[in-house]
Amino acid sequence: MTGNRRNQGIQGIKYSCTDGKCYDCAQYAELPKRVKHREASADHLNVISRNKHGISRKSISDSALKVLYRLSKSGHRACLVGGGVRDLLLDIHPKDFDVATDATPEQVRELFKNSRIIGRRFRLVHIRFGRDIIEVATFRGYDEDSAKNETDDHGRILRDNTFGEIEEDAIRRDFTVNALYYDIHDYAVLDYVGGMQDIEDRQLRLIGDPATRYPEDPVRMLRALRFAAKLNFGIEESAAQGIFEFGHLLAVVPPARMFDEVIKLFHSGSAARVFELLREYDLLKYLVPELDEWLQDDPSESMLDFIDQALVNTDARVNTGQPVSPGFIFAVLLWPAVHQQANSMQSDRHKMIPALMQVGETIMKRQVRHISIPRRFSQMARDIWASQPRFHRTQGKQPLRLLENTVFRAAYDFMCIQSMVGLMPHKLCRWWTEFQVEHADIERPERTRKPRPRRRRRRAS
Repeated sequence: MTGNRRNQGIQGIKYSCTDGKCYDCAQYAELPKRVKHREASADHLNVISRNKHGISRKSISDSALKVLYRLSKSGHRACLVGGGVRDLLLDIHPKDFDVATDATPEQVRELFKNSRIIGRRFRLVHIRFGRDIIEVATFRGYDEDSAKNETDDHGRILRDNTFGEIEEDAIRRDFTVNALYYDIHDYAVLDYVGGMQDIEDRQLRLIGDPATRYPEDPVRMLRALRFAAKLNFGIEESAAQGIFEFGHLLAVVPPARMFDEVIKLFHSGSAARVFELLREYDLLKYLVPELDEWLQDDPSESMLDFIDQALVNTDARVNTGQPVSPGFIFAVLLWPAVHQQANSMQSDRHKMIPALMQVGETIMKRQVRHISIPRRFSQMARDIWASQPRFHRTQGKQPLRLLENTVFRAAYDFMCIQSMVGLMPHKLCRWWTEFQVEHADIERPERTRKPRPRRRRRRAS
């Protein structure tokens, strides 16, 4: 874009660009990288004063306020940033609060004895107040020659610990709606990249060029879908098109990090919508390839209904504060492939439970190449699958044995969801519901992790 740019924003605030240095101008793409991160946002700060936004300190956790005020009183700049600010502006209760400051991690650590420095890729400080953890990050800058920065052959950032000013930090963030700062000094919201306008437009817009920003961190594509689902936002055209172009880069993301991101996707309270977007943007094959292959092969409507209903139920539990388990989610997502292959084996004179156990083991081994699922969750998924045929056994001591199983409750929910879509008899769910009421006094053992044996130290000879 060249020339003038004027958009009417919240509370009459206007965003203008006349010098070609705004991050979304055509001229911006021609600037050297150092100049981009040093100059691009400095002339485009929009200060939304306290009386023109709806954020109140009453909505901010006491722990976050303690961190903000102590940093400020110690002479440092301190701001709430990211999803916490975005959610407060949208009248959503934030899940957590993140702080950005000009203090280095070592300076933050010196101010808060209840803190620790974490991370190699990005050095952060976690400050603990009981169960509450406030994450503090130093403003990041950019210097392509810095020894503190490291990228791989795909352009993915492996290490990024160059510190800078708040203007540079804003440009380094992923989406405009996540680059808003609530300054504890005067309680104003600082907007360097047009995030307030995008909140009003309910639009998710990437900061910078997708051809650079997605390769830097391919997980940003998954974050785009999660935010779009959670906030009910549209994804801006260039950011959306970039997902199709660079989706394949998710294959180079470490499986352990993929586990964290996938759990955020499906435990966001918007899992049903997330699943739709993963299919729409053709990303499912990089997360759960077994499910993607099944979807390409004329899937049954009842099994599709099962996945949708299971995700809707998960959303309901998340949104009402009930516990959810990653093991259940992976049991749901992999069930179509497991069920189909186990049925094929059963036709070859294999009994159903051994078939489910064998197929489940094989499919899970393939799955962990893409997402590093901890064993306690992968085992839970396999136990849920193997339990399904046992629900048909309602005579003798078999029901009590199943009721005492450590995964009974999750397996029961799994079975009842199948009964809702016709994959299991509806009367079976009703029978087991009544059976639990009749035997409510039975204490089911909890799943526990076996302690690892201690390694003996050899005495020096």
